[in-house]
Amino acid sequence: MGVLYGERGTARGSRIEGIKFGGKTGTAQNPHGDEHALFCAYAPADDPVIAIAVLVEQGGHGSETAAPIASKVIRRYLDKLDMLPKPDTVEILLQAEAE
Repeated sequence: MGVLYGERGTARGSRIEGIKFGGKTGTAQNPHGDEHALFCAYAPADDPVIAIAVLVEQGGHGSETAAPIASKVIRRYLDKLDMLPKPDTVEILLQAEAE
C-alpha cells in the first residue's frame, strides 16, 4: 500500500478519495521503443471486489500512465456497486459556495 499511500509512493496521484486500495507500479524494458507501463491493483484493500492489471505499450512509467487508468476503472466499478462514500451535503454546499 506504500505505492499509493506512502510518502514517496509512485502512484500516490492515483488515489481514490474515501477508498483505500492496493497496487504496484512497474516498467518493462522495450528494445523497440519507449518502456511499457504496468500497474496492478485491487480494491477495496480490506475486502477486495475488483482486481485489475493495466499494461500500456510504450507508455513509460506505470505511475504516469497505467495507474491513472486503473484508478478510473476502479472508481467507475465501485460507483456502479454503490460502494463509493457519498459526500456530505454540507461539504457540497460549502464547495459550491466557494466557487
